[in-house]
Amino acid sequence: MVFKYCPVCGNKLIKKQAGDDGLIPFCKQCNCFRFNLFPVCVIALIVNTHNEVLLLKQSYISKEYSTFVAGYMQEGESAEAAINREIKEEVGLDISTLRYVTSLWFHLKQTLMLGFIAQTDKDNLVLSEEVDSAEWVPLETVTDKIYPKHPDNIAYVLYEEYLNKTDKME
Repeated sequence: MVFKYCPVCGNKLIKKQAGDDGLIPFCKQCNCFRFNLFPVCVIALIVNTHNEVLLLKQSYISKEYSTFVAGYMQEGESAEAAINREIKEEVGLDISTLRYVTSLWFHLKQTLMLGFIAQTDKDNLVLSEEVDSAEWVPLETVTDKIYPKHPDNIAYVLYEEYLNKTDKME
């Protein structure tokens, strides 16, 4: 979101030099810069103790490909809290280990993606209404089911990171 008016007082913003950041929208009334905002999404490759990966089908995302648990961060939430919440909401799982892997700019949705690898027991899944189906799949079949490899595909990055780690959850 690019601000033209101050979201606090409603005054029209001017462009003002903000150090090395260049000309940034500025509110004279609040004496505050109003940097552009964009959504932040968390995503996790979830693996169980049998080295299987959890894949979801969500028709509003893709009718063809599976995906990992993902969702938007809420105000005041840490990335770790957000991914734990999303995993619990979407598939009803508690995770035992969580490791941050990387961030990636998803240009199609102008969203910052924060990627994790999570480990859990192979418990029963309790799916939310936004999940059409979910299944545990062998690690070697994941790439047959997710979006093809692409620079914007954080799921593929997470998969390769997990695959290439000697000790998978260290």
